[in-house]
Amino acid sequence: GLEATSNYGYHLTAFCQNSEKLAPFSPQIHVLNPRTVNNFKKSYNDLPKNDDIDAWVIADKLRFGRLPEEVFMDERFLALQRLTRTRFHLAQTIAREKMYFLNNLFLKFSSLRQEKIFSDPFGATAMAVVEEFYSPDEIAAMPLEELVSFLQEKSKNRLVDAEGVAKALQKAARSSYRLSKSLADPVNACLATSISVIRALQSELKRLDKLIAQHLEAFPQTLTSIKGVGPVYAAGILAEIGDISRFKNQKALAKYAGLVWNEHQSGQWKAQDTPRVRSGNKYLRYYLVEAANLVRVHDQEYREFYQAKYNEARTHKHKRALVLTARKLVRLVFALLRSNQLYTP
Repeated sequence: GLEATSNYGYHLTAFCQNSEKLAPFSPQIHVLNPRTVNNFKKSYNDLPKNDDIDAWVIADKLRFGRLPEEVFMDERFLALQRLTRTRFHLAQTIAREKMYFLNNLFLKFSSLRQEKIFSDPFGATAMAVVEEFYSPDEIAAMPLEELVSFLQEKSKNRLVDAEGVAKALQKAARSSYRLSKSLADPVNACLATSISVIRALQSELKRLDKLIAQHLEAFPQTLTSIKGVGPVYAAGILAEIGDISRFKNQKALAKYAGLVWNEHQSGQWKAQDTPRVRSGNKYLRYYLVEAANLVRVHDQEYREFYQAKYNEARTHKHKRALVLTARKLVRLVFALLRSNQLYTP
């Protein structure tokens, strides 16, 4: 048993699993959450803090039982996992960079940041407005016909109501806060940098998606038969699950993904709000939730389920409904991987 240390424990785990000296003992290797070990140690009131004692506590935890799933070491899945986890990292980095971009955009063009003039604030037309106009004053002073022509050119005539968008843009420009010249130049430079970073990361993401799709071809799977689940999300789910026979049922798989809710009850009282457990495989949970968000669009059963949970929720309606839809998707994923059958709605 060892505490989770990101990639630092990989070589030790691989050595223990492949060691000829340990092979006669059929070793089972478990990676423990450091928080779990720390909480387990608190049951001993008088233990000092040193490496020997920490190792003893881990050993005692192993003897105690109730352990997480055994470490799965199949290099085919691990190779795919490296790609899908890197994609997860890129997606998170892009999201953070976009948020930072929007914060700077508020300084330059506050009303454009607040009002939903463009359906996609990072689309080609919206980016052209930010990049090619020095300040909101230029937009406000520009003749309407020229601004409409500019928007049609940048959108390649895809805007349904270019004149309406141009009017809304000029109205937003007139109502925005103004920056001094000494601050306008640095803010524009920061926005230009963020745009370059976002585009570079998006380009790498597309390249990685193609590579993931190629690697997925080596795996027999039917997850892509679910409408809305493409090769990238299927690979992300498959890479984290590995061999489905490791899980005795779909509940065990849901627990591994951290899509479970603990009951909170005492006597005759039972809490209506039960928070999701803060554990589980965050990568698997991410790909399940992202896949569920697309499945609900294409599959009527999941769409109706999502809408029912959306209507039941009092706060954070979309997030709550989506996570519950992902929990429902776990049952389907488990069934398809076990039976290797195509999905029929």
